[in-house]
Amino acid sequence: MWKIDLTYREQLQPSFDRLFEKRDALQKHRPLSGVALTKIKETLAIEWTYNSNSIEGNTLSLRETQMILQEGVTISGKSLREHFEAVNHQTALKYLYELVSKDRSISGKDILSLHALVLRNIEDEFAGRLRNAGVRIAGANFTPPNAMKVSSLVDELVAFVNENPLGLNIIVLATVFHHKFVWIHPFFDGNGRTVRLVMNLLLMKEGFPPAIILKNDRAKYYASLNSANKGNYQKLTLLMSQALERTLNIYLSAIPGNDAEYTEISNLVKEADLPYSQEYISLLARQGKIDAHKEGRNWFTTKEAVEEYVKARKRKQ
Repeated sequence: MWKIDLTYREQLQPSFDRLFEKRDALQKHRPLSGVALTKIKETLAIEWTYNSNSIEGNTLSLRETQMILQEGVTISGKSLREHFEAVNHQTALKYLYELVSKDRSISGKDILSLHALVLRNIEDEFAGRLRNAGVRIAGANFTPPNAMKVSSLVDELVAFVNENPLGLNIIVLATVFHHKFVWIHPFFDGNGRTVRLVMNLLLMKEGFPPAIILKNDRAKYYASLNSANKGNYQKLTLLMSQALERTLNIYLSAIPGNDAEYTEISNLVKEADLPYSQEYISLLARQGKIDAHKEGRNWFTTKEAVEEYVKARKRKQ
C-alpha cells in the first residue's frame, strides 16, 4: 500500500524550494501580530470553510458563509444541513488550531474528533465513527477497501505520517496522506472535509499556513486524486503546492517591508515589458515554474518572478 512513485519530485523541486523559503521567511516574523494579520486569519478561515464545503456540494456562497459564521443569520432558501456544515467546519477549525499548538504527533483519536465535529447535528449516528460497511464512490476509478480493514489501515496511515520512513518533505508527505486517506475512505460521509483538515494539520505543525483547495479547482482536484490512484502523484502534489503558495503569498504580503506586487497575468503583460505572452506565463504558473497563485479562476504573479525565470533559463543555456 505504501509503495509510492516519487520520481516526479525532481520536476517540482524548484516549487518546493520556493515554498520552504517563503515558510522560513514567514517563520522569522512569528508570532504574527497586528490587525491586518488577524484579519487574514479570519478571512482565510471563512474561505477554507466555504471552499471545502462547496467541493462537497454545499450551495452557500462565500458571502452567505460569512454571514452565517460572523453575523449568525439564517439564509433563506438554504437547507439546515448546509447551515450546520458551515458552523461545524468553523468549530472543527477552532479545534484544529488547538491541535496545531500541541507539541505531539497526530493520532487516530484526533482524526475521529475532527470528523465528529464535521458531522455534528447532521449525521450524529456516524459522527466520529469509522464505517462498518462497504461504500462506492460515484465518479472514482477505485473501490474503497473492505470495512473490516479500515481501522488497521487508518492506524497504518497515521504511523506512516508520524514516522515518515521515506523521509518525504512535509508537502509531499501531506499529499500522500491526503490521497491514502481518500482511498481508505474511512467514514460513510465527511471524508473530504476531514482529510482537508488533517492534511493542513500536518502542514501547519511544520509552520505552513493552510493549503486551501479552491472550489473552482474541484474538477482538477478529483482528476488529480484519480491519477494518484494509478500511482501518479505529480498532479495532486502540484495542486497542493499551488494552494499553499497562495496562502503563503497572502500572509507575506501583510508583513511590513514586503514589496511583492502580485498582479493578474493579463494585466501584468499589458503593464510590464516581458519577453513572454500571457498564454505562456499562464502556462508557467499552472506548471508551478514561477512564483504565482490563483484567485478564483485567474492567475497572479509578479514581474520579478517572470524575470527570475528568464535569468534561470539563461543560466542553463
